[in-house]
Amino acid sequence: MFITLEPLNEYLLSCYYIRHNWVTKHFSTLNNQSMEEKRFTNPFYIFFLVLPYGISVGFATVTLPYLLTQNGFPVATTAAIVSIGVSANIWRFLWAPVADLTLSLRKWYWIGVFACTATLLWLCLTPFNLKGQLLLTIIVFVSQVASTFVVLPVGGFMAHRIAENKKGMAGGFYQAGNLGGVGLGGGAGLWLATHINVTMAGVVLCAVSVLCGLVVLLIKDVENNKENSIAHQTVVMGKELMTMIRIPVVLFVMIVLLMPMGTGAAANLFSAITGDWKVNVDSVALVTGLLFGIVSAIGCVIGGYIADKLGVWSGYLIAVSASAASALLMAALPYLPPFYIGGVLVYAFGLGLVNATFSALALYATGKKNASTKYALLSSLANIPIVYMTNVDGWAHDKYGSKAMLLVESSICFLFVATTLVFLKRLKKKDLLLKTID
Repeated sequence: MFITLEPLNEYLLSCYYIRHNWVTKHFSTLNNQSMEEKRFTNPFYIFFLVLPYGISVGFATVTLPYLLTQNGFPVATTAAIVSIGVSANIWRFLWAPVADLTLSLRKWYWIGVFACTATLLWLCLTPFNLKGQLLLTIIVFVSQVASTFVVLPVGGFMAHRIAENKKGMAGGFYQAGNLGGVGLGGGAGLWLATHINVTMAGVVLCAVSVLCGLVVLLIKDVENNKENSIAHQTVVMGKELMTMIRIPVVLFVMIVLLMPMGTGAAANLFSAITGDWKVNVDSVALVTGLLFGIVSAIGCVIGGYIADKLGVWSGYLIAVSASAASALLMAALPYLPPFYIGGVLVYAFGLGLVNATFSALALYATGKKNASTKYALLSSLANIPIVYMTNVDGWAHDKYGSKAMLLVESSICFLFVATTLVFLKRLKKKDLLLKTID
């Protein structure tokens, strides 16, 4: 009897192909997962990237107001100088396209860090006197313009190097770095300026900024599209911005960001109004600086978690309401040092919630294409109410006192939260809340 081996060969061959296909598919999946891990980065790195920006802002909004009022500047004048400085954030969208159209994000980040530190040193070497008010105002503005070049590429990094399910957390760390930096630049800057000198404060803060910037080396760089000319990309970007504006929910996001709620404007003047509570300079440096940064950073992380769990709209409105409630609470308490300390820290926590949920809301409306420019545009809009509310707060303080300032800010916030809820309900009925752009 003749026995053929063909069935056995066919069986072994089929087993080989089954095993080969399984191994190929398995290692392909592992390879894809490995590539995804390399493409995306840890959201925690965003915290360090934003710190240099926060340090510069903190010096301008915490250290500087205290030093100015100690040198004879009225609170309203101080508020005007600070508001003109922070108004640089309104215009950042004008120069934001350079981060999307030229060089890489990492290169632009380094340019931003060195511009930020150089102008901070320039500010620290400038005399603080009423006769030099105009020059001082110009320098403050220039320093804040320079600081915006730190965060422009960070918006692009978040869009391209953070996984979708972690963008709320990234927004939290972004604002934790922002407010943590404000605490460091404000608190450490004020302590160094009052205990040693302003120049030393600048040198130390600049050194810390450069060290924090080194974290960018841990993030995979993002190159701009070099296949098309800058002129072509600018036209494409303009069309995308127009498309962005034509989407109802995105347009509504822009309108909401222009509203005077969740601005945290009072924080720009906390170091300038300590006389009512009779708080000494060391306490001011600690509370408006280090502790403010820590508490607000905690608020940012929690705010990012809330945005991921409850959604960007619910998270944002809860946060701005909490911020307004903190200002109301501080206004209701007596003029005593412990209530200043407690009030400022509660306000810091509320502001952290607001900033984190704002970032989540902005990323929701940004999409991925030319993300640096789009995110910068939304951030610019969000800074407009900070500028005019800082001036409103300064006017209310000089006219009616510190408590009136806090009451005015909180009342306006609650009014616009209610207005936003009404319009959100209408958008929800028309099923427009989920329609964003890629």
